[in-house]
Order: sequence, then C-alpha cells, then structure tokens
Amino acid sequence: MRHAETVTFGGSGLDRGGEVRGDAEALKAAAAHPDARTVVLWRGKILIASTRPAHVVQVPMDHPALKDALMPPIFLGREEGAPRFAHDLSGWHPDNLDSALIGAFVEPSEQHHPAFEPIEVFAELRRIMTWLSPRDAELAATAKAIFGWHESRRFCSKCGAASEVSQGGWQTTCPACNAHHFPRTDPVVIMLITHGNSVLMGRSPGWPEGMYSLLAGFVEPGETLEAAVRREVFEEAGVTVGQVDYLASQPWPFPASLMFGCRGVATSQTITIDPVEIEDAMWISRDEMMTVFAGEHPTIAPARKGAIAHFLLENWLADTLD
Repeated sequence: MRHAETVTFGGSGLDRGGEVRGDAEALKAAAAHPDARTVVLWRGKILIASTRPAHVVQVPMDHPALKDALMPPIFLGREEGAPRFAHDLSGWHPDNLDSALIGAFVEPSEQHHPAFEPIEVFAELRRIMTWLSPRDAELAATAKAIFGWHESRRFCSKCGAASEVSQGGWQTTCPACNAHHFPRTDPVVIMLITHGNSVLMGRSPGWPEGMYSLLAGFVEPGETLEAAVRREVFEEAGVTVGQVDYLASQPWPFPASLMFGCRGVATSQTITIDPVEIEDAMWISRDEMMTVFAGEHPTIAPARKGAIAHFLLENWLADTLD
C-alpha cells in the first residue's frame, strides 16, 4: 500500500537513539542537554495544549511538576538532534476526580495539573489522536505504550522480585536473578474481508450503539498473519477466506498492540457468529458503506477516525488499497 504509513501512529521518522539507551553517561548528558524536553502522562493520558490545532506539550526537564514522577523518565529519542523524554505523573490526585469516567471506551474528561498552564490538560489519547501531528502522535503512542508496560511489569516474571528500570526505560532488570525483560507488543490482525462488492463488518458486546468495525484478533504463537486472518474470520463469523494480502500496520497503544491490516477474499458468504466473540456481523455493500461514512445511515455509525479500520475502509471506498 503506497501510503500505508499515513495511518494514525504510522510513524514520523523519529530518531529513537537506540545506541544511547545502554549508556548511562550518554543518557545523563541527554537529560542535561539545554534543548531536552519531555512529554508528560497521567494514568495513560497525554498532556496537550487544548488549543486548535492541539499539540502535545513538551516541557523542560527541570519543570517543577516532574519532581512527582513515579519513575525515571523514558528516553524516547531525538527530535532534530534534541533529546526527547517522557515522564509519568500518575501519582498526582486531581481534586474532584470522577473515577467512574477513567478507563471508559472514549473517556471525555480532562484533568488540569496546577503546575501547568490553564490550557494544558491531560486528555485520553484515543479521543484526541486525530488532532495530533504525526510526530506528536508517535511520541504520545510510544510513551503511553512503554509506561503501560512498566505498570504491568513491576516484578520479574522469572523469580517474582521487584524489577529495576534500565536502558532508558526500555528494559527492566531483576536484581535477584539478573533476568532482563523488554517491552511487549502483541500482534493483531485486522481484516478487510470482501465478497464481491461488500465488506464484512462486526461489533463486539459493549461497544457504543451503532458501532461496527472490521473483524480483528490476536495472532497466536506459531501462526502466520495469513493463517490468523483465516482462523479469526471463521471463528467469529463462520466465513471462509482464501487469498490474504498485507496492507498496512498501526501501533495501537491500548495497551500494547501492533495492528496488521490485511485484505482477504471470502470464499463463502453465510454468516454464523460466535456470540462469545462478537455480538453481530453483516455484509455491507460499497454503496451502503458510503452512506455510513457520510453519517447518513439510520443504524450504523462510521468506524472511528484514527483507527486502522477507518483507514482501510476509507481506502477501499476510494479504490486506493494498492
């Protein structure tokens, strides 16, 4: 796919500076660099300036709010030669926090830390991802994924001892057994399955009313992407698939997936859903999908902008999948 990397989180060419991660002196020098800046997260939300266009806030390394960071900063890389880091302020407790909203599918609330400007707020990345430039999106997605990994990997999975952060945040080391652990990324196939001029869509239980999307599922150990596509479509919808082609990928830090967008040609049309996996599935014609994208369909809402499902469907409608 010629323009595959234009998908949200598709990459902006950030210099990740991998050679710096294992050099303690180089990391220290990077943090002390006069042009070093850091992005700030709180409970997985990214600090943005809520102007239009919105952008990720990058603050100096000596910003007073950073003294409350839960762990050492993550080294994200270099932006035009200037070091970029990420800090986590999840230990901060906002006044009047509505805990019921935190973790919602698309969480609308914003939190303002008193050390930042009034227009600078923590916002849920899934909600604001289409507002950001490719570079901001890459920085935010990387920081969110790495902090999410640290949150769930505080102890050594080999011996159970508390792990220590190393390699600029890109590794943990066990002080007891010396085991090393690295950030996990889960491969997921998401598939544009067509039969003639129609595409297969489904919805999971608990999704917002009217929301349908492409079928998707995790790749299992020992399985190719093509095999995963065929297995997942058959398991969820009872549809068999022949030829499968790769189209594009998208990092998806919710919490730590890499979405492999694929195109598949159905060799059967009858749908038999697995109610444990999905709530409904249907074939939608190209003309009907155009109505959906226009927001004019009576029961189906458009796929969420920013997600690779929307990207693939949009290109299918425009005949630009190649």
